Amino acid sequence: MAMVMATVSPAVGSVPPRACRASRASVLRAPAAVSSRHAQKGTVPGSCFATATAILLAASARSEVRRARYASRSSHVRRAADRPVVLEVQDVEAQSTDEDHKQILKGLNLTIREGEVHAVMGPNGSGKSTLAKVLIGDSAYEVTAGTAKLGETDLLDKEPHERALEGLFLAFQSPPTVGGVSNLDFLRAAYNAQRRAREEPELDVIEFYGFVTEKLTELKINPDFLNRNVNEGFSGGERKRNEMLQMAVLQPKLAILDEIDSGLDIDALKDVAEAIRNVREQDPKRSMLVVTHFERFLRYVEADHVHVMYQGRILKSGGKELADKLDEEGYDWVLNPAK
Repeated sequence: MAMVMATVSPAVGSVPPRACRASRASVLRAPAAVSSRHAQKGTVPGSCFATATAILLAASARSEVRRARYASRSSHVRRAADRPVVLEVQDVEAQSTDEDHKQILKGLNLTIREGEVHAVMGPNGSGKSTLAKVLIGDSAYEVTAGTAKLGETDLLDKEPHERALEGLFLAFQSPPTVGGVSNLDFLRAAYNAQRRAREEPELDVIEFYGFVTEKLTELKINPDFLNRNVNEGFSGGERKRNEMLQMAVLQPKLAILDEIDSGLDIDALKDVAEAIRNVREQDPKRSMLVVTHFERFLRYVEADHVHVMYQGRILKSGGKELADKLDEEGYDWVLNPAK
């Protein structure tokens, strides 16, 4: 199209703009044949006809671009809608199990499909981490209403270890230390528990070492991690990278990352974000639920859907543009109508 406009530009300059105005209008209202007929009758200068033809071609190209974009968006929506549902949370209500019995989740709904990354944001006390802990089966919370399914499995009927065996993974906000247990032994025990549940033969130490070292290479993690006790003496960034190693080894259907960006400096944040991308690339079907306070984290981890939680419910959902607006304007414009 640039070549067409460049070709006719000398002719445009040789004819007064007003002389070409009628031909522009004619071309935009009528087919090319109309402009051709005007040119044959001599009612439109040849240079104007060239200009009009270029305008017609440009308008046609813009129309084609719009149709292509619409078709691409529609195709993307159809593809997303065709993906299997990994997590379906419907009208979930939950309260604490302490003496206060404080209700935290108040009719929460969330659907995550295969391969999607969902980010949950919101001010402190909104129920974000409670959602993560309810899904994994933390005994500090009791579900009083609603349903939560991982694929066809009713999560609320399962114990925490059974949920993990079904393909659910939680990366802790503050990963605990396990003294006296090396990372290698810990990871092998967890991985072989999965294999037993699938009635597959367990891996011995040598077989598992070969498997896990591939993960270390992919995540750019020092092999010394395997010989250290679980999170013992680890920095904040090392603990979070260790969570990513666990996720890569266990290969969950749905990984829940509970404020994994908390307490990290910018370099550690980038390292963890890169590890998340690497784990996601290993299996494009893997879904993730990322709980975060910080919009900046979503600059490094690309989320397909962004949700704002407040008072135990999801108030607003959108794409990356929602996270960008929250970064610029804060939460008030979302929360004020709900107050």
